[in-house]
Amino acid sequence: MDLQAATADWAVGARAVAVIDPTGVVDRFDSAADGTTGARYRWASVTKIISALTVLDATVEGVVSLDDPAGPPGSTLAHLLSHSSGLSMDSDRVLAAPGSRRVYSNAGIDAAAQHLADRTGRPFAAELQERVLDLLEMSSTELDGPPAHGAVSDLDDLAALAAELLHPRLLIPQVVRLASTIAFPGLAGVLPGYGRQTPNDWGLGCEIRDGKAPHWTAAENSPRTFGHFGQSGSFLWVDPDAELACVGLSDTAFGPWAVDAWPVFSSAVLREYA
Repeated sequence: MDLQAATADWAVGARAVAVIDPTGVVDRFDSAADGTTGARYRWASVTKIISALTVLDATVEGVVSLDDPAGPPGSTLAHLLSHSSGLSMDSDRVLAAPGSRRVYSNAGIDAAAQHLADRTGRPFAAELQERVLDLLEMSSTELDGPPAHGAVSDLDDLAALAAELLHPRLLIPQVVRLASTIAFPGLAGVLPGYGRQTPNDWGLGCEIRDGKAPHWTAAENSPRTFGHFGQSGSFLWVDPDAELACVGLSDTAFGPWAVDAWPVFSSAVLREYA
């Protein structure tokens, strides 16, 4: 598949995509790479994946617990990681009782990260570096902002993350299962950019495709597909049934171009590589 041609009509400046199977990266294209170093892009909310993995790794070690009270009254760390704490998008305002509705919240992810930092006495960025970035040799990735949306990195690091999520070799498998298994099943809510979904299923850090429509992945993606997209024009999905993962980065904010282009591209990827 010619990835350059397949993304040529994306209404963006620079773009980068990669396809991953259980053996690793099988195809890639980066319009902004200079041949020696990869271009760096903002991940926006795709950052939530690595932030959640950091917290989940700490839960497996017993440093924190998913049942720890965290966030608004009645909320736990698990509620924060699965967008079910009731916190609003970007503030500590409570919009719903914990566990009653899926309310997408940057504030919730940031609160989960702060909970770990408070427990360890170390900056969250240090926890992220040690528990995820160093482990996966993601040397181009840095947290240049909040844990909910502050990562900056290149295509190869994002592809490395997708490869690990598809076929865990270094992360504790339980960590990936927690991130990619529905938490608090059946909750309805709004998927940003795509409207109300019933259910609006999420794991502890990753969105679960389930039967959502409309959606940023393809209709052909299995219900078990999980991942995230970001307002910077970024995405990562892993389809365990197809044994395939796909990532994309761009220099142009998410908008109608992505709503139109990403599902078509994902369909083509599944047809070609699955």
